Amino acid sequence: MTAIPDPKTALAAARPAERMLLGQISLAHLVSHVHIMTVPALLPLLPGHFGSSFIEIGAALTLFNLVSLVVQAPMGFVSDRLGARRVLVAGLFVGGLSFIALALSPGYGMLLVAMAGAGLANGVYHPANYALLARGIDGARMGKAFSIHTFAGYLGTAISPPLLLGTAALFGVSQAFAVAGALGLGVGLLTLLTGGTVPAARQEPRAEAPVAGVSRPPRTRLITGTVIGLMAMYVLLSLSTGGIQSFSASALVMGYGIDLAGANAALTVFLFMSAGGVLAGGALADRTRRHGLVAAAAFLGTSVIAGTMALTQPSAAVATLLLGMAGFLSGIITPSRDMLVRAAAPKGAEGIVFGIVSTGFNIGGLIGPLLYAALLDHGQPRAIFAVAAVFMLLTVALTLVQDRRARR
Repeated sequence: MTAIPDPKTALAAARPAERMLLGQISLAHLVSHVHIMTVPALLPLLPGHFGSSFIEIGAALTLFNLVSLVVQAPMGFVSDRLGARRVLVAGLFVGGLSFIALALSPGYGMLLVAMAGAGLANGVYHPANYALLARGIDGARMGKAFSIHTFAGYLGTAISPPLLLGTAALFGVSQAFAVAGALGLGVGLLTLLTGGTVPAARQEPRAEAPVAGVSRPPRTRLITGTVIGLMAMYVLLSLSTGGIQSFSASALVMGYGIDLAGANAALTVFLFMSAGGVLAGGALADRTRRHGLVAAAAFLGTSVIAGTMALTQPSAAVATLLLGMAGFLSGIITPSRDMLVRAAAPKGAEGIVFGIVSTGFNIGGLIGPLLYAALLDHGQPRAIFAVAAVFMLLTVALTLVQDRRARR
């Protein structure tokens, strides 16, 4: 006679497993955002380091996003087929080695090669991470899990300017690239060595053994109007917040009379407040089903602040305050955004759907760096904030449409 498992015992075993899984994935997400921010954080120093223009550095960022765009949706299928954890570890190693190679062999040509390799690695993180979260975290705690995971990514973004610019100031730009690479290799090794410590009850299902009782949906059914709309929302998010993250420091120096230290301090406040907003957004995501409405309201406030930056001449202190407020509001949107995607994903195909939707970031990344870099090269730094505000308003409109569609 089969013994009936004690629910309390099962719960006690599940929660430590969830914490271990969430910790591993969150560390990987932190690394992915450090790698995304490595070139933007060092942007004011790179034209001199490589002997290139802003538009050429923007082209390297576009290459990064082009490669990610091409591989991200296929990586969703690979993650669901071969195991998301294996794919995640491979991505960490590829990303780390790309920046180590750039540190050892500096030059604009190697920058392009490294950005292609880092773009390949970047295509892994969203589909692999979200597949692991969706399968390993209890649904009642999913909003908080998403917020912690996203917070770790935002924390990686926030620490990148002080970490990498500080390293560059003390040891040189090449050594800053080496730090970014070593971080990827270290977390990849840690994830590889600790993967077996996750209890079997929480190990991800293999593709050969789909989730019990759930048949894998046909691929054609994954491309729905809702999924396409969410991908478009990711495009607009990339074009708006990506512009501020990557180019606001240079814009503050060139257009507002703020020195490099003050500009990077303002950017760092924006990024840390974004991380704080993610945690607040996670609490909201678990308390409401109106995820689209929460996201739209937060981003509307962000667009007002970006417009204020474009139309006024704030001091360094006021600019820091405004960017901090904008960062907090933009962070609130992310857990609700992730919950919208999770709701659109058929069970057993979370990695695929997150991979498809996340290509929106890369589509925006193809356009944004060239657009914003061209504005700087043509002496229009204030337009960085004006253009970002326009994209934010478009995001608000699209999010409200998605919310209305979800309630039908």
